[in-house]
Amino acid sequence: MARSLTIKAALSWPTRLLLAWLIIFSQAAFSDPGKVIVMTSYPQEVVSQFEAAFEQQYPQYKLEVLWRQSRDAMAYFKDSSHPVDVYWTPAQRNFAQLEKMQAFQPLKLDLAGLPAAVNGFALREGNHIATEIAGYGIVVNPQALANAGLPVPKSWEDLASPALQGKVALPVPSKVGYAPPLIDILLQGHGWQTGWNLLQQIAANAELVTSGATFVSDDVANGRLFAGLTIDFFTASAIANGAPLQFVYPAVTGYSPAHLGIMKNAANPEGAQAFSTFVLSDQGQRLLFHPDIRKLPVRPAVYADKPPAYFNPFENNPAFVYDSRRGLARQDTTNALFDAVITLNLNALQNAVRQIQAAGSRLGPDAPQVIQATTLLHTLPANETDAKHSQAPTATDIESWQQIMQQRYEEAARIASQP
Repeated sequence: MARSLTIKAALSWPTRLLLAWLIIFSQAAFSDPGKVIVMTSYPQEVVSQFEAAFEQQYPQYKLEVLWRQSRDAMAYFKDSSHPVDVYWTPAQRNFAQLEKMQAFQPLKLDLAGLPAAVNGFALREGNHIATEIAGYGIVVNPQALANAGLPVPKSWEDLASPALQGKVALPVPSKVGYAPPLIDILLQGHGWQTGWNLLQQIAANAELVTSGATFVSDDVANGRLFAGLTIDFFTASAIANGAPLQFVYPAVTGYSPAHLGIMKNAANPEGAQAFSTFVLSDQGQRLLFHPDIRKLPVRPAVYADKPPAYFNPFENNPAFVYDSRRGLARQDTTNALFDAVITLNLNALQNAVRQIQAAGSRLGPDAPQVIQATTLLHTLPANETDAKHSQAPTATDIESWQQIMQQRYEEAARIASQP
């Protein structure tokens, strides 16, 4: 204590005054009322469009962007010494976890003109709200298909055509982040059993994609594959960079929302409110049509200004309404079943399908052995009730399911190949 008093006493009055002003200035800078801190994983070409337009609309604010991927964002939020005003990103699980942590302020936004859901996919839950959506569908290479004398697939069923053997990219849901809802869309849209039958038929034509968000678009763009199951914004980015691709939204499809939430410990809640209001405004939503962005707005009214041939999810009327809670609840089981039925048995599955197709051509689709082999092919080791009520499958469960399906595929191939 004596030492600190001595140092303080040794400082001249002008020096002490300067130090006081420096402290005040640094505190003011830290709590700058014009700075809005936004954490996001969006790429620069997306953020820059919103940043420029927001600051023009609200010149009293200056956007400061923190780029964090989903996993890194959660670690950052657990350190409360680094406040963030707005979290804005396509990371549904992060938003669900942050809601459980009560990390968001209540939404105080004008929600007029903003639907609560699109085809069963919630656009706002708790204290966070969707700002755009991405659609699931099929990326195709029209020229490669034309060169092969094949039509452009318009539905998931079209991907099961034997003419596409070896030419379809199928993402593995346990490995590719956007894939679990995509797989469940087929299961809910076509029914559990019919959906799995369809996935098996598509897999018979497929190469599996186990990592890398752009692999599907890349392999279709270079013509090695003709089509792939994916999400639209990867294709939009590739098309913007000159890739010869087209994206098809099947009648039975679904959406992946990206969300925004204002953090409870926001240093600038007024600025956060202004940014959130702007992103959801007509002006902010129209920015999603920009060639460098090409996302689907959540405000239906702005589609009146959409570019030609731009997809409007609010005009799409599928034959089903997707239950996202149901899909999320059974995701672990669905992923594990996909691995046992398809990923770990791809060669056996493809051989069985080929043998059944050959037998159908030789004997007719109603021949007893064709029906017997097909029934065996489609008999799964777990049903929809199991998926709904079971705990997350263990490695032992997956191994057991894989062995069951391998035996069934081998037996189906043997039956179908009989004279």
